[in-house]
Amino acid sequence: MIRDAEARTDNQRLPSGRLFGAAALLSVPGVIVVAGLAMFGGLDPPWLAIPAVGAMVAGTALMVRPYLRDLRAVEQTARALVETSADPSAPPIPTPEIVYSRLARGHMAAVQELRRACDRRVEALTARTESDALVVEGLPDPILLIDAKATVTRVNAAARALFGRDGAGRSLTVLLRDPRVLEAVEAVLAGGGGRTVQVTLAGPVERECEVRVGPLPQRDREGAEAMIAVHDVTKLVRLERMRADFVANASHELRTPLSSLVGFIETLMGPAREDAEARERFLPIMMEQGRRMQRLVEDLLSLSRIEINEHSPPTGSVLVPDLIRDIATGLELKSRDKGMSVVLDLDPDLPAVAGEPDQLSQVFQNLLDNAIKYGRAKTAITVSGGVVARAPVGMPGSRGPCLHVAVRDESEGIPREHLPRLTERFYRVDRARSRQMGGTGLGLAIVKHVLARHRGLLVPESVVGEGSTFNVYLPLSAPAEAPVPVPLEALPRHAVEATAPPDAERRKTAS
Repeated sequence: MIRDAEARTDNQRLPSGRLFGAAALLSVPGVIVVAGLAMFGGLDPPWLAIPAVGAMVAGTALMVRPYLRDLRAVEQTARALVETSADPSAPPIPTPEIVYSRLARGHMAAVQELRRACDRRVEALTARTESDALVVEGLPDPILLIDAKATVTRVNAAARALFGRDGAGRSLTVLLRDPRVLEAVEAVLAGGGGRTVQVTLAGPVERECEVRVGPLPQRDREGAEAMIAVHDVTKLVRLERMRADFVANASHELRTPLSSLVGFIETLMGPAREDAEARERFLPIMMEQGRRMQRLVEDLLSLSRIEINEHSPPTGSVLVPDLIRDIATGLELKSRDKGMSVVLDLDPDLPAVAGEPDQLSQVFQNLLDNAIKYGRAKTAITVSGGVVARAPVGMPGSRGPCLHVAVRDESEGIPREHLPRLTERFYRVDRARSRQMGGTGLGLAIVKHVLARHRGLLVPESVVGEGSTFNVYLPLSAPAEAPVPVPLEALPRHAVEATAPPDAERRKTAS
């Protein structure tokens, strides 16, 4: 405290040069008078003018010293306020006491009033800055602020969720690498106006995004000069794409049954109007064609609804064994008509998976329905499942433990060259047979898109003459407490390759 007091005293001490300079300046009129008296004989002897001038300057210095010290205190206070405003963490400035000068007291009061006004202004700006930061943080669209070197200075919560990282302090290319975005950013930072580009962001499910890049009105305190806003337009793009696909696919697939219906109706309204035998023969065919069109429209609408929300992962939890057991019970009558049986080899204690029950029901409903439809009569369909220690290659999301369900039938099998295209819309290995059995060509496409939304994977396997196996992999809703890995010999071939250690994978790739 003594040192602080001495420091304040030193700061308020008036420099002697300034004191005597001011005293000399104020003594100029008196010096002129004394010099005149000395020159015209008013002082005898004339040399007395020298001590008179010295006394005059000294006396003036003594008189103005307190006032100059007070003015210096005002000056020191003003300078300290400037330093304090530059460093908010600095301690408050003590107000020195003004002793003699009313003018200095007025100046000090003005300085203190200015200080209070500045404090109020700073508080208002700080509150506004915090409010703006909260607004930006809460915006549903991802926001990134970048400086002149395209370095990210700030991101909001939506951006962190989209990119899976903070990104602040890193180059923009760490988060966005699309050349069109980088070109727009470069143009804006060079002084150009705002730009908007549409890009596709990679991920477990691709997203269509509209990226807007615009300059800020002024540089913020973190050095940001431009803002990037990412607006997800996936739903809009997919709706437009599905509208076009629906028109094209529906018009193509509905043409054949619709032509059949029109032909039968014309026949029954014309030559066969009174032909009871023709009615008995044509009406069941017309009913089947109508039901086929109904199934086709329902599958198209179902696929459209799934694709709209494919980029949004589900939040529920599903016990797959219970789900499959209910589906198998519902298909029992259909399988019995062909003399087939559904054998369930599922551990009832399998962990739950993240998903929506209705959509996962569509997956296993379609797979079991296909197995019954295309399987040989009087054979068995086996549904087995367990926890695999590592997800197979190609599965989006986590590479940790996941649930594996295999639906195996004893059908004629599928040639190997057709396997990669099974999940395409309206793709059929045998068109005539598929249509004869009432297939729409959309079942496996629905399975594929449902699993894509659930961050899962469908892997078909087949051997001609022996049957087909459709392997479904789904991420667990929570890490299994003690997952028991399936023995390698019990896994499908592709899953065995996926569980190989990294060194084995590298050796395989190198070879």
